[in-house]
Amino acid sequence: MRAAAFNIARHGTALGHERAAPRRSIAHWLALALVAVTIVSSGFVFSEPAPVDALTIGLIVLLPVVGLVVFNPMLIAYFSLWTIAGASAVLAATFSLDLGLTLTHVGVTLYLTLASVVFAGFIAKSPSAHSELILKAWTWAAVAAASAGLIGYFELFPGAYDLFTKFDRASGTFKDPNVFGPFLVTPLIYMVHVALNRAWHRMLAPLAVAGMLMLTVLLSFSRGAWMNLAVAFSIFGYLTLLTSRRAVTRVKLMALLAGGMLFTAGLLTVALSSDTISDLLTQRSTLEMEYDTGTEGRFGGQQKAIGLIAENPLGLGALEFGERYHPEEVHNVYLSIVLNAGWLGGGVYWILVGLTAVLGFRHALKATPTQPLFLVVFAAFIGNALEGIIIDSDHWRHFYLLAAMVWGLMSARTLAQPVIEAAWNTTSARLTARLRPAAPAPPPRQHRAPRIVATPSFA
Repeated sequence: MRAAAFNIARHGTALGHERAAPRRSIAHWLALALVAVTIVSSGFVFSEPAPVDALTIGLIVLLPVVGLVVFNPMLIAYFSLWTIAGASAVLAATFSLDLGLTLTHVGVTLYLTLASVVFAGFIAKSPSAHSELILKAWTWAAVAAASAGLIGYFELFPGAYDLFTKFDRASGTFKDPNVFGPFLVTPLIYMVHVALNRAWHRMLAPLAVAGMLMLTVLLSFSRGAWMNLAVAFSIFGYLTLLTSRRAVTRVKLMALLAGGMLFTAGLLTVALSSDTISDLLTQRSTLEMEYDTGTEGRFGGQQKAIGLIAENPLGLGALEFGERYHPEEVHNVYLSIVLNAGWLGGGVYWILVGLTAVLGFRHALKATPTQPLFLVVFAAFIGNALEGIIIDSDHWRHFYLLAAMVWGLMSARTLAQPVIEAAWNTTSARLTARLRPAAPAPPPRQHRAPRIVATPSFA
């Protein structure tokens, strides 16, 4: 029975198409190393394009060549939806007055969607191992970026403040604090997951990392990042309580929730003791900023966008709204994507996000070998998707990576399930055979001496 249980776990994480763990070639190891380096480099985006883009383009070519991706009907559907959205964006670009700028934006979108599909296939190839690789590399990237943000915000060496802050807000190794803050959310949730799965005395290190990331998210003064983190952590906590089979995990989570509230209260108390931080925190925590209101503000721009969407079913072309109709972009990805790609492309984007949320929630409730990791990426995806209501996130690399991980893990279960069920059926049959009472043995046959019959004599 132990062997059968091992087979269930092994095939559950290897999709069922890897009958035995083959010896990886040097090319495979180098490709995995390049994936780790690429994810780590995603935490360093001082300018566009960034080094991570060159590395990602290399992975788009390399991973399929070395056989580290697998595609199945679910991922083909995922690719098809992104293809329709991309084609619609190209069509809408023909209406742009600045075709070069628009096509550059569309080209970046197509590259991000293609990378998302390849990463989904990479996850589906070996869901547990490849998901852990990405999340660990992402955590290293987040720690490096957050460390730079803290060093800059507290000006721990000359020139650090100018280098690692923007608009008096921690930005770390990013050019925009509104992207920097959300980038840290997924590693923060992952560190909580790691802590929950460790013994009590080994929880300190991941919780220390989570605390540092939480402090940095606070100092990014990004309202969207704060909302993102609150939503992601709430969903992760709820689903963990709902699906965990271990009482100790639920106890740990409740203890972390109480500790997290105390930690947050302590952070706010210390922050409010500083006049500079207090003023900025008060300013950023209001629901409406000065630039949100008025006909030329954020909300006025969104009203204009809705009117233009109704009048232009094929779209305006990427970036046209901010160039021709309003001083800035829409600050709502669900409106901007319709302006950029028309009703069809925007509708497909809405469908993709909706399908990811609905199918992801259903998958989160099913017992699979990768369920704990899936809760991390699914909760982070929902947080980022909801933040899209107040910001244009259509070029956030980590959003496409999260979508890829959700779809890759969901499709991995689809492929692994027949093997898991076969192994379970075999285990059940063996267990039933062992527990079934043995039939009583038949009594031994008694061998009688042959009878000697006298033959009559006719003498």
